[in-house]
Amino acid sequence: MESDKIFAGPIPEVYEKYLVPLIFASYAADLAGRLRTGRVSCILEIAAGTGVLTRALDAELSEEIEIVATDINAAMLAHAAVIGTKRPVQRREADAMRLPFPDASFDAVVCQFGVMFFPDKAAAYAEALRVLMPGGTFLFSTWDRIEENEFADVVTTALEAIFPADPPRFLARTPHGYHDVQAVRRDLAAGGFPGGVRIETVTARSRASSPRIPAIAYCQGTPLRNEIESRDASKLAEATDAAADAIARCFGNGAVDGKIQGHVVAVLR
Repeated sequence: MESDKIFAGPIPEVYEKYLVPLIFASYAADLAGRLRTGRVSCILEIAAGTGVLTRALDAELSEEIEIVATDINAAMLAHAAVIGTKRPVQRREADAMRLPFPDASFDAVVCQFGVMFFPDKAAAYAEALRVLMPGGTFLFSTWDRIEENEFADVVTTALEAIFPADPPRFLARTPHGYHDVQAVRRDLAAGGFPGGVRIETVTARSRASSPRIPAIAYCQGTPLRNEIESRDASKLAEATDAAADAIARCFGNGAVDGKIQGHVVAVLR
């Protein structure tokens, strides 16, 4: 769905406040750490969002390394710029399938949980390959199936009661819809990568001080909000309440702790 890739309006602020600490921060630190020991001088980040990985790269890597952060959503980049980084970061609005950079411009291309949104993944991978220097690294992550990501699964199921005729399926369809590692390998090959793909499944914990936090994060801080409001904008609060109640039933009314799981993919040009 076209609305699946729209992060605008109030979404960037809610995303950064609630979703980033809930599911993204630990994986950002992990990805940045994987580049720490390599020979890297210029990094391109794709689908940078509000900048959680950008900030992790800034914190983990030598200050001499240049970072270019791109996203198709100008509102997400604008929010990232307000938060800022220690070093100067070039931020550019860009489509991952039509990167506005010359061939062999970067020795690393990174993307945290963004590849799932690319309409043509092989084409996006071909672009990553094109802008990589020989020997450069393409490093990215994609979520595992929704059943391995407990809060997202519970929220998706809870919304079936609010919209029984047409349940919103954004979380299962897009963020958790690209979990087959064999499909990832096939798409990388179709994009021109020569092989030697390394895929590691990484499990972590998603923690919040109350069930309402993940409910707000998913229902109001992702394009799931667009899907809810397209059905009935007046039901956003009801949908959030239903998600919070469902999380409370599964994980308790106090602090909550759920499993999250994704795949980290690395391949050399």
